[in-house]
Amino acid sequence: SRIFQCHFEGSCCKKYIGYNLDRTEVIKSNLHPVFAKVFSLDYYFEEVQKLRFEVYDIHGTHSIGTRDDDFLGGVECTLGQIVAQKKMVKPLLLKYGKYAGKSTITVHAEEISGNNGYVELSFCAKKLDDKDLFSKSDPFLEIYRINDDETEQLVHRTEVIKNNLNPVWEPFKVSLISLCSCDEERKLKCLVWDYDSRGKHDFIGEFYATFREMQKISSGNKVTWDCVNPKYKQKKRNYKNSGVVILSDLKLHRVYSFLDYIMGGCQIHFTVAIDFTASNGDPRNSCSLHYINPYQPNEYLKALIAVGEICQDYDSDKRFSALGFGARIPPNYEVSISAHIAIQGVVEAYQNCLPKIQLYGPTNVSPIINRIAKLAAGDGNIKDASRYHILLILTDGVVTDMADTREAIVRASYQPLSIIIVGVGNADFTDMQILDGDDGVLRSPKGEPVLRDIVQFVPFRDFKTASPAALAKCVLAEVPKQVVEYYSHKAICPMCPVRDLSTPILSPLATTPTE
Repeated sequence: SRIFQCHFEGSCCKKYIGYNLDRTEVIKSNLHPVFAKVFSLDYYFEEVQKLRFEVYDIHGTHSIGTRDDDFLGGVECTLGQIVAQKKMVKPLLLKYGKYAGKSTITVHAEEISGNNGYVELSFCAKKLDDKDLFSKSDPFLEIYRINDDETEQLVHRTEVIKNNLNPVWEPFKVSLISLCSCDEERKLKCLVWDYDSRGKHDFIGEFYATFREMQKISSGNKVTWDCVNPKYKQKKRNYKNSGVVILSDLKLHRVYSFLDYIMGGCQIHFTVAIDFTASNGDPRNSCSLHYINPYQPNEYLKALIAVGEICQDYDSDKRFSALGFGARIPPNYEVSISAHIAIQGVVEAYQNCLPKIQLYGPTNVSPIINRIAKLAAGDGNIKDASRYHILLILTDGVVTDMADTREAIVRASYQPLSIIIVGVGNADFTDMQILDGDDGVLRSPKGEPVLRDIVQFVPFRDFKTASPAALAKCVLAEVPKQVVEYYSHKAICPMCPVRDLSTPILSPLATTPTE
């Protein structure tokens, strides 16, 4: 997916614009509002994402949608249409498809790249012109980004400081994409106004800046600009300015994305753990979940292949670790699945080991989680973003060591590890949802919460009729966020793209009986 941000403008619309996902701020007494609110949306090329925008003239301070509000018009479109056009202008329609006069809505879209850092800015001003007769000005500041086509895009509008010629505005945060499109030399147009409750704000002055200029601020020093009214400058010989605007503080925050870490050389080490308990049924019986059908793979193989084929793209040698649990290994038999095997090798190793082991039990998965967490902990001691682990657990029932499993997950949440659990078969997996943490924070038996939400549980039966890609998309959806959360918590930046591929990434693991 890609993320796009949308900016909105209106024509002949008053005070409010919004849609079911979110709403903008209120613009008072203005028939041509330009809204500062920016909406970030996930964009999927393969999906039709329908949107509806509705514009209202609101009365009072009550929430949008009351009977007193006037519906000024709406429009329906798809996110794909907005993305394709970058700037979409459409007429507003009233009920039954009637045009709302000449009213239009304009939506701008731009892609948010991997450079999604943000900056926190603190502005103040001194000796601004007084525009009011019986009191002092009520100043507010607007910052516009000047685009490549010379159009202006509102980036931020500060709050109004009442009756003050030396205002100190509240610090605000803005992404570098929104501020300057990650171009430090891009011009920013900054306007200072004297607020008017009727919407007819008095112009105090303006100045131009760049993000590079702003970064000249250092400890004890501030960046200042003359706030100039061009009309006064042209008419008054001794005119200097209408006050000065000061950048008193700048804090730059770099927020790294999943792709930053992957493109920086982070390797995703994939491990699969397969349930070999007796509840799966005798593999020689066609009713068994482990039955090897010569014409189509069983559910274990379908899940393994669907997830594994995606994960292998993020590991340079495309080789995995494979473990088994719940099996009894007969005397003089050694079942070993090497760590350095490709996805097809895992499939073959799984098929070859079934006749050599006795399905037994119980369904204890905490030893598996502890084992991989220990491996990940070794990588966690490396102070770079070089290795992250994904553990895929395939099981046919609810785990029998739930308390130990919860404890193991809490411990594992401190390591570079994500856990995916796929429930195979028709068992009641209700209790397994506890491990997912979507309904609340998972805690150990002693009450300690997980540091990060690292578990995703999915019943395979929900995807029986879907494509393998649908299962993979579901179970892997949270992994990018989990990777970023781990390294962000550790304050670890992405590596440079150069890495030593001669260093072994995996340590040998073998199928083990239940501990």
